[in-house]
Amino acid sequence: MKNPRLITLAAVLAAVLFVGMGSFFIVREGQQAIVTQFGKPLAGPFSEAGLYFKLPLIQEVHLFDKRILKWDGRPNEIPTRDKKYIWVDTTARWRITDPLRFLQTVANETGAASRLDDIIDSVVRDMVSSNLLVELVRSASWDPSPPKDLTLAQSMLTSAETGGGGMVGDTSTEPVDVKVGREKITRHMLAEAAKLTPQYGIELIDVQIKRINYVESVQKRVFERMISERKRIASLLRSEGEGEKRRILGTMEKELARIRSEAYKQAQEIRGQGDGQATQIYGQAFGRDPQFYALFKTLETYGGLPEDKLDLILSTDSEYLRYLKRVP
Repeated sequence: MKNPRLITLAAVLAAVLFVGMGSFFIVREGQQAIVTQFGKPLAGPFSEAGLYFKLPLIQEVHLFDKRILKWDGRPNEIPTRDKKYIWVDTTARWRITDPLRFLQTVANETGAASRLDDIIDSVVRDMVSSNLLVELVRSASWDPSPPKDLTLAQSMLTSAETGGGGMVGDTSTEPVDVKVGREKITRHMLAEAAKLTPQYGIELIDVQIKRINYVESVQKRVFERMISERKRIASLLRSEGEGEKRRILGTMEKELARIRSEAYKQAQEIRGQGDGQATQIYGQAFGRDPQFYALFKTLETYGGLPEDKLDLILSTDSEYLRYLKRVP
């Protein structure tokens, strides 16, 4: 049978250990804490990292993150002021600045996200519906004019690809006067939403539009228009290329004809000069010794005859044989 004293001692040690472990709590770096007793705030906030004391069982510790937190809203279908239905996807950054009020109003980060859904979505809807689409997708400092070294077709193609500032399907190439711009609109969203968050112990740091796109019913028409525009640009570029090709070929043929004509003219001049010089040389040679010249030309003729491919029938009194007759 076990000793009752040992059992009692073990129970007391267990109780002391349990009470001791429940009497301290740790606040880590990047955390802040509030201590409540029976649901009522009692101590805190504890914003410095360290080890703190509380009463076990009757006091409870609520830990909150004091770093910057992320909020991502659900994409909403919203009409703009110019009656264009678009999907708007928004994100925000926030942090807990008053953990006691945060605990009393929203309790935890899930409750805070729900409140931010209501606040930010409402502000975004108001701002989108009160501004033109071009104001939402372009900056006021954006320069719509294409670079000077681009042709009209190239600038149109570039505009179709970039969407004129981040909007898929915005193929407009007409200059638009952007008075407000996306940056000012997002800053206004932040200012309006930030007015409503301090009552929850939240500081809203930033609000940004992640993405804007047409609704599905409009996207198909936009893509068809983009395809048609690209085909038109391709046809324009092909026609320009074909015209340039014909111009280059025409210039090439004209230049080739000129070169051939000049070459033929120069060849004829050289040939004429050569014939004249040859005639002059022949005349000088004939004038110096006509008989030798006649002998030389006749021997050239003899040497030029083929040996086995030609038969000549000559009479005995032919001049062609006069030098052969004299051979002893």
